[in-house]
Amino acid sequence: MTEKVRLGIIGVGQIGKHHLENYSKIENVELVAIDDIDEAELNRVGDLYGITHRYTNFQKMLERDDIQAIDVCLHNNLHMSATVAAMNAGKHVYCEKPMAGSYIDAETMYNTAQELGLKLSIQSFLLFEAETRAAKYIIDRGLLGERYHARSYGFRRRGRPYVDGYGKSDFVQKDIAAGGALYDMGVYHIIQILYLLDNPKPLRISGKIYQETDMDPRRREISGYNVEELGMGFVRLDGDIILDIIESWAIQLDSFPSSYVVGSKGGIRLNPFGFFHSLGDLSLNSAANLDEFNFRMHNVHEQGDIYDSPQHHWVAALQGRVDLLPSAELALNAMLISEGIYLSSQLGREVTAEEVREKSQSTAIEV
Repeated sequence: MTEKVRLGIIGVGQIGKHHLENYSKIENVELVAIDDIDEAELNRVGDLYGITHRYTNFQKMLERDDIQAIDVCLHNNLHMSATVAAMNAGKHVYCEKPMAGSYIDAETMYNTAQELGLKLSIQSFLLFEAETRAAKYIIDRGLLGERYHARSYGFRRRGRPYVDGYGKSDFVQKDIAAGGALYDMGVYHIIQILYLLDNPKPLRISGKIYQETDMDPRRREISGYNVEELGMGFVRLDGDIILDIIESWAIQLDSFPSSYVVGSKGGIRLNPFGFFHSLGDLSLNSAANLDEFNFRMHNVHEQGDIYDSPQHHWVAALQGRVDLLPSAELALNAMLISEGIYLSSQLGREVTAEEVREKSQSTAIEV
């Protein structure tokens, strides 16, 4: 139960450093080896975290028999090849979001994990937020009744990578990132809502993507910006459930309303958190003490650190202390929905989930 987990990290860029920092604070984790093609940065990060085994070819790192699991922190179109290679080497894999650059690549990752009997987890930090856990607590007690509608929202006024002044241009190039706002932010919110709906199957998808807001001309030219800043979708899910989606990197508004889930007996708004229900003729709007809820989960129900962060949960699952949340299954459906929005926007009509599967093409880059 407290066996030390031995990890290897592929990619020590912005995301890789964030994961390394999280792991460094978790008991019974040993960071065995790291990999990156930038040797200077590899050595700087290795020195920072005291990791002596460093590789510029991750295939060499996968040959080690003292690594239990691999954390893939690469750009989107590199996820599939690195993940499948790691699993074929017998390693469990934690991979950054989105699951891949295309649905078919994500499906390959999922199927490989199933065939080899290995754990696969996709970065989904909102599943571990107090709002999500409190919402699931309410839903599991039947207080929403039959869920029939949900909304997935994400907002930035002007927060496009690189062209709005932060991050690298890789994030806005389709051949590397595969998508924009939907893949960068949208997957978090879509996964969160699918989780609260018990991950129903997508049936039909309609959507539209845009790149309309002005940006600095010089930054536009040198970035190669060719992904969406705004994605919108309308999804028919199994169980007669409707999901609508809007995800913005840039839009001329001050905010969007919060994501929510509604059912026959009640509704939940996620931020700010609220629970809405009726007692006969009396409509009730309930707030919640999320700090106390979190304290009781830790101390009364003795959950400890197993839901403290995605990395805490991953380590606990590898140690056998908790069943792994179904982030891979959720992320696979989020990929199907996102690619469905892209396809619907391209064709100018609603598409079926089966059409998305049939038309999905690999965008994977071999590493």
